[in-house]
Amino acid sequence: METVTSKTTETSSTMDCEKNADSFEEVTYKKTQKRKREVGPMEMESEDTTARKRPQFPAISGDKLMGGTDEMRKVAVPAHRYTPLKENWLKIFTPIVENLQLQVRFNLKTRNVEIKTCKETQDIGALTKAADFVKAFVLGFQVEDALALIRLDELFLETFDVTDVKPLKGDHLSRAIGRIAGKGGKTKFTIENVTKTRIVLADTKVHLLGSFQNIKMARTAICNLILGSPPSKVYGNIRAVASRAAERF
Repeated sequence: METVTSKTTETSSTMDCEKNADSFEEVTYKKTQKRKREVGPMEMESEDTTARKRPQFPAISGDKLMGGTDEMRKVAVPAHRYTPLKENWLKIFTPIVENLQLQVRFNLKTRNVEIKTCKETQDIGALTKAADFVKAFVLGFQVEDALALIRLDELFLETFDVTDVKPLKGDHLSRAIGRIAGKGGKTKFTIENVTKTRIVLADTKVHLLGSFQNIKMARTAICNLILGSPPSKVYGNIRAVASRAAERF
């Protein structure tokens, strides 16, 4: 009986193996077919994308660039700049309206200069230029100097505090500000002329107007004065750096 049962188990195991082998072969055959079918169109798509050319779009008009909605910027005016703003309003109003084709007004309730785009606005960057122009005047720059922000694209505004360079208090802080200004503003004017920038000292704030490279030179000179370097040494360093920059260009 044992031999019979062993024979039956062997025959059943061999049958199962044959069945499994048959089924395994069928599955692999199906998979290979599927893989072949999937690889074909992917290769065709990659070839098609490489063969395509770059799309060429026509130029967009100013109205479409604005998105159909009017944008507005607000520049807050501190109390000590109301009178200069009132006296120079015509000089500020004219370039914004005539050159940049924007709308501008001074809101008496919120004490803000509001600049808004309109249908005549063509340049998408006009709003940013006008806002920087008004901000420069509010910070204390002359209207003629601030106008350069509208005419030129390479000019920037930068502001930092004297105490950011070195934590000073009392007489030490006032002496550092005096070293930046110099006697009768001589040091400040020298830095402006050599680095071709404009500097405004407002309490402990220092505002700079100029190109990126020139602002960097002026900022380095002012930081050296704050840290205690004598003006004669600062003048020499500025002239050396400025001459090297002029040789490069």
